[in-house]
Amino acid sequence: MTGATESIKQSCAAAGSWYEFATRHRASIVAAVILIFPLVMPFTALAVNILIYGLYAVGFNLVFGYLGLLSFGHAALFGTGAYLCGIAIVHFGWPWYAAIAAGIAGGLLMASLIGVLAIRTRGIYFAMVTMALSQCIYYLFYQAVDLTGGENGLRGINVRTIDLFGVRLDFINPMIRYYVIAAFVIAAFFVMSRILASPFGAVIEAVRENEMRARASGYDVTKTRLLTFVLSGGFCGLAGALQALHLSIVPIEILHYETSGLVVMIALLGGMGTFFGPMIGAAVFLVLENVVSVWTVHWQLIVGAIFIACVLFFPAGIWGTLIARGRR
Repeated sequence: MTGATESIKQSCAAAGSWYEFATRHRASIVAAVILIFPLVMPFTALAVNILIYGLYAVGFNLVFGYLGLLSFGHAALFGTGAYLCGIAIVHFGWPWYAAIAAGIAGGLLMASLIGVLAIRTRGIYFAMVTMALSQCIYYLFYQAVDLTGGENGLRGINVRTIDLFGVRLDFINPMIRYYVIAAFVIAAFFVMSRILASPFGAVIEAVRENEMRARASGYDVTKTRLLTFVLSGGFCGLAGALQALHLSIVPIEILHYETSGLVVMIALLGGMGTFFGPMIGAAVFLVLENVVSVWTVHWQLIVGAIFIACVLFFPAGIWGTLIARGRR
């Protein structure tokens, strides 16, 4: 009996040490997985989409999972990043790296504008205000035909080569395209890890857990919410810019509320409030979409049923539930 107890204690200690190791080196683990990811995917374009939508979900998860605010307007941040990156290349002839910077700045600026108007609301009101503002942004870009292409979308984002420290990379090559985009995604994960590990990251979670206690402890809850929303906009803007470079076009649907709903589904599927969850959710959803859509045109019905099953059997998301069971 004593031996069995000691064995259980040793197993728990080993699990705890592995969990601590994974938490401490989480960004490095993500980087290692991303580097070998295209080798296990059926085709490289799918791997690129998972990277981009995973990054989009990581930005959304900062507000949804860590701060506790459900936004239905993140398509505005993702789409603004994509459009500003594309406009910088198509209309102003900016180089690719400056266009990406424009996309990040666009996400930050749009998040600041929406955040100032929406951040003081709570619960369902916050979700509705963000969705309404996002739809306003949709129609602004829709009407600006000369800049955005209107209904036809912005076309002509042709980046064929990447000049990197004197080396010219063929961006049309799928593997080179993957690793160029992966470099930005990995850098974003390291930045996100630093934010969450900082004192500010602890304040974000404190606001989520108990807003009144956080305010009583001297923290400015409103500024914390606004800054978190703006940071989220930066990550989503980067994801949008990478999407523009990947597709070579920016469809107007990228700003539609369905794109906001998609990232909610991905975050719930992977596990909100977890570091790895958004990327896992993006991988599961996009792989399912690609595999099932080959079999039937009614793929949305099947993917929806699988999503409901995942929600029932993995109430904290796939990764979140696995973590919870591993801690028992």
